Amino acid sequence: MTSPDRNTESHPATPRSPSARLTPGELLASLETTLRLHPGGPLWLFAYGSLIWRPECPAVEARRARLHGYHRGLYLWSQIHRGTPECPGLVLGLDRGGSCSGFAYRLPDEDRDAHLLALWQREMPDAAYKPKWLTCRLDDGSRVPALCFVLRRDQPCYAGSLPDHVISQVFADARGHYGSTRDYVEQTVRALRTHAMPDRRLEAALARCCQRQEA
Repeated sequence: MTSPDRNTESHPATPRSPSARLTPGELLASLETTLRLHPGGPLWLFAYGSLIWRPECPAVEARRARLHGYHRGLYLWSQIHRGTPECPGLVLGLDRGGSCSGFAYRLPDEDRDAHLLALWQREMPDAAYKPKWLTCRLDDGSRVPALCFVLRRDQPCYAGSLPDHVISQVFADARGHYGSTRDYVEQTVRALRTHAMPDRRLEAALARCCQRQEA
């Protein structure tokens, strides 16, 4: 297993500039381009964060899965869902290196395009993620190509690996349309524990930052 490839450069405490929102036409074009690259067969979606405990699409099958080559981290500034432009929050993203446990959802063929459009509107309001078809290993050992939303390091909303004191401040101050970053992380940690695939690194980061916040 490769270790996480963390960005060692210093990071600003806020995004360099607001991320440009995709127009409806750009969003639809992104979805259509991604679907053209689908390797065929059933359409699987890999969920590693809030899509586990707040799914956007119905699924005809849900399997525990692992993605190799990427890991989960609080590497993305959120100026809508978990923060504001003035006080951005943080959300999880897939970054290079390591591996990540999660769920693979097999989406139904019926109303597939409508479900995917709703997913795109939630996950792709801007260019923070690059949709990719990556191989996930299911809990029975089989491998499937799954849709994964991978961080784009060239975007201003990419935060990279931030120090604990910055994350603690985000936990204390940031709140967006769906609530706080701390609540988001706690729900993700709880969901992963419930399904017997805990993320020890995320749990440790949460514990450290909560201790700092409450000290």
